[in-house]
Amino acid sequence: MDRRIVASLITSLELRDTVSDEEKDALEGIPWTVKQFPPGAEFIAEGSRPSQSCLLVSGMAARCLWMDDGGRGLAALHLRGDFVDLHGLFLKVMDHSILALTECHVAFAAHADIRDVIKRLPHLGRMLTMLIAIDAAIERQWIVCLSRRQADSRLAHFFCELHARLKVVGAASEHSFEFPLSQTVLADLTGLSLVHTNRTIQYLRSSGLIQWQDGMITIPNPGALAELAGFDPTYLNHFREPR
Repeated sequence: MDRRIVASLITSLELRDTVSDEEKDALEGIPWTVKQFPPGAEFIAEGSRPSQSCLLVSGMAARCLWMDDGGRGLAALHLRGDFVDLHGLFLKVMDHSILALTECHVAFAAHADIRDVIKRLPHLGRMLTMLIAIDAAIERQWIVCLSRRQADSRLAHFFCELHARLKVVGAASEHSFEFPLSQTVLADLTGLSLVHTNRTIQYLRSSGLIQWQDGMITIPNPGALAELAGFDPTYLNHFREPR
């Protein structure tokens, strides 16, 4: 098996606890099936009863809820190394879709194989369950951002979080990261109109807080952006403790 499939997942887990060689071998030994999806493709459909969970190997994806009028709401952003729908082990019926925002490589693992790993290695099972809890913590922050933060603080918080999460898997430097999404997608992710999003991006640019050019976001002064955002990364659980 290509070890790169689970490399980012293991990196994410190792940030939070010790991962034994046996646990790494167990993750690598799962018979993953890797598929490629173009932007806009759904790789998990609302209403489906999946027998697999999926790991995002590359690209960006979102949890998507479709509205009766054809509109959509993007409820979470997933990045390389995210075990996107591990909760499907428990919920059985999907209440939302998973949508590729960029070209994505996705690795699928049968629920039976995941259950076998969890049964054999309970510590690894706790760490995988921890990832579901962290997803919930991120969504709580998004709810607060959508309901209580002004547009400038909301976008600043989004960029601070994205920078922190991408750094974990080696996809960001101290001041910049690739951001191949459009302002339309950013508006959907942050619950703003496209016009309001554009105006707020212009404000953040003119204030010297971000630069956005050629699909790259640069944060010249991360501390200043975090201050505007009121960003406290505790909810991301980027610290190592026994789980």
